[in-house]
Amino acid sequence: MSGKPKLHYTKGRGKMESIRWLLAAAGVEFEEEFIETKEDLEKLRNDGVLMFQQVPMVEIDGMKMVQTRAILSYIAAKYNLYGKDLKERAWIDMYVEGTTDLMGMIMFHPFQPADAKEKNLALIIERATTRYFPVYEKALKDHGQDFLVGNKLSWADVHLLEAILMAEECKPDILSAFPLLQAFKGRTSNIPTIKKFLQPGSQRKPQTDEKFVATVRKIFNF
Repeated sequence: MSGKPKLHYTKGRGKMESIRWLLAAAGVEFEEEFIETKEDLEKLRNDGVLMFQQVPMVEIDGMKMVQTRAILSYIAAKYNLYGKDLKERAWIDMYVEGTTDLMGMIMFHPFQPADAKEKNLALIIERATTRYFPVYEKALKDHGQDFLVGNKLSWADVHLLEAILMAEECKPDILSAFPLLQAFKGRTSNIPTIKKFLQPGSQRKPQTDEKFVATVRKIFNF
């Protein structure tokens, strides 16, 4: 046994992608076992390894962890990406919940009916530029530091960079009114572990396309 975390999910982004990002940022190598058919998912369920019969599931430190938030907070704490005290963790949690909301909108966009996609995309852009990104721009301006919390890389920064790159896939110039976020993106993208993850050939998954949407619908029967 390698001792590396093993990730069980489909061969796409979904809810597992933030887990891949956080492990990669922490410099942790991981393995993946892909769910490619409905039968693969049923086998995991029948084996009793999915607490709520759902994925993502991550094998780590002798546990078979489920629930995305629980997995992410465990990884953040284990690899010192979760602040130095309770207050810093509270700030990290608030920032992460904001980016989670935004990324959720983007994540489900490809699954929207064709006649709703244009309206949904406009809503994503509106929310990103009026509700979410202004908060992070202001945070960086107010404390004048390189990172969101404690002037040290945390889960909040990794999550924000992931959200920025997803939002730019929706609208390439979406950061045009946010100079501090542009600088933040440049800094964090060049952190060695993150830079490696952003290179071609890494375990980062591509933008969701129609083929992957069809595969997911078939596996999860929706």
